[in-house]
Formats: sequence, structure tokens, C-alpha cells
Amino acid sequence: MPRLARRLRILDYFSLGWGTMVGVGWLVVMDDWLSRGGPLGGILGFALGGILLLPIGYVYGQLVALMPDAAGETAYTARVFPRGISFATGWMMLLAYFIVCPWEAVAVGRIAGYIFPALDTFELYRIAGRPVFLPHLAIGLGLTGLLTWLNYRGIRLSATFQNWTSFGTIALFIVFVAAGVSHGRPSHLTPLFTHTPFVSVLLVLQIVPYFMNGFESITKSSEEAAPEFRARSFSRAIFAAIVVGAVFYTIVIAAVGYVAPWAQLRNQRFMTAVAFEQAVGSHWVVSVILAAALLSLLKVFNGNFVAASRMLFGLGRRGLVDSRVGSVHARNHTPSAAVLAIGIATGLSMFLGDAILVPISEVGSVASAAGWFATCAAFFFLRPARYQQIIAALGALVGFAMILMKLVPVVPGHFTAWEWLALAVWCGLGILVARRPSAAIPPSLEISPEVSQ
Repeated sequence: MPRLARRLRILDYFSLGWGTMVGVGWLVVMDDWLSRGGPLGGILGFALGGILLLPIGYVYGQLVALMPDAAGETAYTARVFPRGISFATGWMMLLAYFIVCPWEAVAVGRIAGYIFPALDTFELYRIAGRPVFLPHLAIGLGLTGLLTWLNYRGIRLSATFQNWTSFGTIALFIVFVAAGVSHGRPSHLTPLFTHTPFVSVLLVLQIVPYFMNGFESITKSSEEAAPEFRARSFSRAIFAAIVVGAVFYTIVIAAVGYVAPWAQLRNQRFMTAVAFEQAVGSHWVVSVILAAALLSLLKVFNGNFVAASRMLFGLGRRGLVDSRVGSVHARNHTPSAAVLAIGIATGLSMFLGDAILVPISEVGSVASAAGWFATCAAFFFLRPARYQQIIAALGALVGFAMILMKLVPVVPGHFTAWEWLALAVWCGLGILVARRPSAAIPPSLEISPEVSQ
């Protein structure tokens, strides 16, 4: 049977991890972040979230070196838990990756409409009071088609695209932050919190799993590492993605609060762009921000597309869902059926429009946290060294706490009826597509002898 192409290096893995994590939330929903916690609440929420993710990142780094398997969390949990738990873990992580794809496809239409207002025409219908415009759909569907084609053709083509968009985003980010901060004032940061300090940080921390989900996407492409790739480099790429991601989010929140009186701009569309335009007094900085946002959108869309298609491929190859999605293209050496399935599902989900943007971040947070919790629990029971069990227990505790923050009704910012409905629909769909075991499930791929320690 053909295997996935082995073409990725450590730089590719960093671009995949960081690029999958950082999207356009810093532009599209900055008003939601600051409304939750204020500038200092947002900074502390993302900084604390990044620190809490480090033990989880350690666990992933250890497991992917031992089990380079596209199924990721499904493979790790299969070693110690029953088949049902293994499938449920993989199914939740598939949601965490997949749901970002229509998010970005919808967001590109919003950004295009901001640049060219004429695109905000030809309204087709409304969902939850939010209009769905024909030009927005056309742009999003076109981008979805492009990324589906890239990933169908080969991982090297997709990785090159990911590298250029990732480092291009960082370069443009440095330019507009440096220009804006030179015109800011400390007085603009007030009020530092929107609620009490504890509640402000808690409300921001609740969405961290969604907006920092992506570092573990590195594990989904572990089978595609180049022959000379060293296994311990997986951990390096994972830690680098977490640290750089947390730093990016804290800087952009601090910058938006510093450059303009943020409390007066909370109702503005694309608050980040408006704040910097007011500070600099020129529209050129908006063009830089929008260019950075478009590059960021492309990379996070592509990164989550890669992770979602590999996870679906891994589930199919293990016989947990229809085995046809576990096939490999004979010439391109890509999970072609899984790629097409994710592309089609993304295009269909786009028709939900802007109404899905903020609510899906809530459901995606729980899905990510559930996968992290199960993975850390699996590592704990694999009987590693004592200190590794302590780290795994800490990571599992963090993941479990992040789940409770959204599910327990007494906690501020808990799930609403719509979010419960979305989660129930996804779980119901999982029950429908799950396959009963008809043959021996292939074991997780042991680390290849070609991948050196």
C-alpha cells in the first residue's frame, strides 16, 4: 500500500503548529476578547493559558516521538483505553480542527467586504439576524477549493505555502505594531478589566483552548517527516509554537489597548484596524493589518485543513469510520479521500454564515480541551518515569479544568443552549458514522527506524 510522502522538516512543523494556532481572531473578534476581560484581563488570560499548555505540549512531544501516527490522540488513547474512548477522543479533536475551516472561509468574506464595501451586497438570507452575502460565499468557496487542491496534490506544496504565509504574517505584524505603539498612550488602557480581575481572566481563559489549539496539529503530520528528521525535534517545534503563539496574542491585545481608547471602540467592526488607524492617523496601517490578516487566514485555514484531513484519514485507516477515507493517493501520496471530504464539508458549512464565528469558538474550546485531557491521561497510564507522570497529571488537570469552565452552569461564560445543541449534533453525527470493529485494528505505527532519536 502507498504511504504518505515524507517531506517535512522542523521549520515546516513550526509553521504548521504556530500557523494552525494563530488565525484572524485578533482582527475579527478582538472586541469580544476585550469585552470579556479588558486589556490586562486579555493579556493575563492568554499568558496564563500559554503557561498551562506547556505540560500538555511536553506530553504530546513524548508521545509523537514514540508513536508517529496521523491519528494522533486516537492512537495514543488506543494504547490504554477502550475503542469507544479512543474514537470519541479523535472525533472531538476532528471537530476542533475542522470547525476552524468554515470559520476562516467565512472570515475571508468579511475581510474582503471591509476592503471592498461593494461586496456587502446581494444578500441571500439571514441566520440569527446576520446576513449571508453571495460575494462572501463565492470568495470563501473559491479559497476552500484552492486549499483542497493544494492538499490533494502534495504535502510539500502545502508546507511551502504554510511557510510563506506564516513568516509573512510575522513580518507584517512587526511593522504595524511598531508603527501604532509609537503613537499610543498608557491612559488608553483603562479600564484594565471589564469585570473583577478574577472573572475577567477566567472569561478570557475559557476561549484560550480554541485560539491556541493547533500546536498539537504537528502530531497529525508526524508520518510525513523527512527521513533525516530527528524525533526529539517534534518537542522543539511544539514548544516553539506554544510560546510564540502566546507572545503573539499578548502583544496584539496590549497594542490594541495602548494605541487607542479601546473602551470607546468596542462596537466597531474590526476593532484592531480601527484602533491603529486612529493612532497613526493614516489608512496605510490598515492596509498592512488587512494584508497580515489575509496571510494569517490563509495559513490557519491551511494548517487546520491539513490536521483535520490527517485525523480523518487516521480514523478511517483504523476502521473507526468508513475505511475509504483512510486511502492514500497512489501518485501524490496524500490522504486524498480525506482531503476531499474535508473540502466538501467546509464548503457546505460556509452557508451558516457569520452567525457561526463566535459560538463555534466556545464549542471548539471544549473539543480541544477534551483531546488534551484524554492524551495526558493516556500518557499517565503508559507508566513513564515518575516525573513524567506528574507532568501528565498536571496536563490532564489543566485540560479537565478547561472543560469544566464551559460546561458547569455556575461558571461565568458557560455553554448556552445553542452551544449545547451544536455539541450534541456533533456527538450524534459521530454515533452515526462510527464503525463496529470487523477486523483487527492496525496498531499505532512505532517510530520508524529511519527517524533518529
